[in-house]
Amino acid sequence: MTSSHNSPCNRAHSPAQNRGRKQAKPAEVCPHAARCGGCAYQGIAYKEQLDKKQEYEQKLLSSYGSVSRIIGMDKPYHYRNKVHAAFGRDRYNNIICGSYEESSHRIVDNTACLIEDTRAKAIIEVIRRLAGDFGLKIYDERNGTGLLRHVLIRTGHKSGQILVILVMASTFFPSKKNFIRELIRECPEITSVVININNRRTSMILGDRQYTEYGSGYIEDTLCGITYRISPKSFYQVNAVQTELLYTKAIELARLTGSETVIDAYSGIGTIGMTVAGHVRKVISVETNTDAVKDARRNAKANNISNIDIYADDAGRFMRRMADNNETCDVIFMDPPRAGSDKVFLNSILKLMPSKVIYISCCPETLARDLAVLARRAYRVAAIQPVDMFPWTSGIETIVCLERR
Repeated sequence: MTSSHNSPCNRAHSPAQNRGRKQAKPAEVCPHAARCGGCAYQGIAYKEQLDKKQEYEQKLLSSYGSVSRIIGMDKPYHYRNKVHAAFGRDRYNNIICGSYEESSHRIVDNTACLIEDTRAKAIIEVIRRLAGDFGLKIYDERNGTGLLRHVLIRTGHKSGQILVILVMASTFFPSKKNFIRELIRECPEITSVVININNRRTSMILGDRQYTEYGSGYIEDTLCGITYRISPKSFYQVNAVQTELLYTKAIELARLTGSETVIDAYSGIGTIGMTVAGHVRKVISVETNTDAVKDARRNAKANNISNIDIYADDAGRFMRRMADNNETCDVIFMDPPRAGSDKVFLNSILKLMPSKVIYISCCPETLARDLAVLARRAYRVAAIQPVDMFPWTSGIETIVCLERR
């Protein structure tokens, strides 16, 4: 799963643990690093970042097996295809926009970022200026007044398509058509604009209601030769370049023969399951997010993938029902959120007992916790492969191949 800038998993192995070591420190590129806190490895040479991540993986996971060398990124800059900016005002009443300061809701007025898509950042700056030109009221978290709360931009790595989501506190948007017309005139690369309504006093970015003002309301992008439809709320890996490496390596470790029935748990819009589909007999894709499930079904149809069944359900309960009905599967591909898997899901694996489990994790700490359960009960760890999906942050993606003993 996509790793958040400031998640507990990202902070768990801060460079502060390595103070006193001699480090090569090039000049800091990002002027906002000290306040933002999103890039824990700012100012540290990329090779040294990889060494630190390798060392941390070995510390956490080497008791289960040999940890392969982490797969780095050739060009570890501006890879994030999902860019979020919170909007507010500073003490001088100027419009500010950017990321939240670590462990707070104070906005860092971030005009440049080492890891975010540069096209998205440029569009956000245009929106900031237009908000001032049009007299758009900016949301104030303290008293719950104002209109513009957030801007979320999703970009297609290969398609080049750009989706802009304007998150508003109300449906009342003065001069809306003129605002969007001017935005498109200045940024013709935008392919769609969606208005999302979030009128709750919440830290959640997106609300439940949304409507399309320009374009289709989604973008498409190609990953491992498959074209995906990506809606505002759909999960999609933030680093498309490394995701292709991640999925290719996961399939390689699974050593598929073409005869398997595979479960893709926590499947999102179906990226893992559809990538695997060409290597197996059947894929069963399970995801709780109904928006993602709709996209997954459209994606399967659009790509003529007929050997995949997609269900809107909790993966743990779904697998337990399979076991209760004496149904089986050969391999489970699982890509849980940062919190890892719960007891229901882990127990459902142990009840269904596939011959292999390919565990893809974005949080080494919860991965180590879950491996303790699976390795103690029924499985041995055959391979551990870290992948640097989030350069400059302390996040690490890890593929673990477990084989039934």
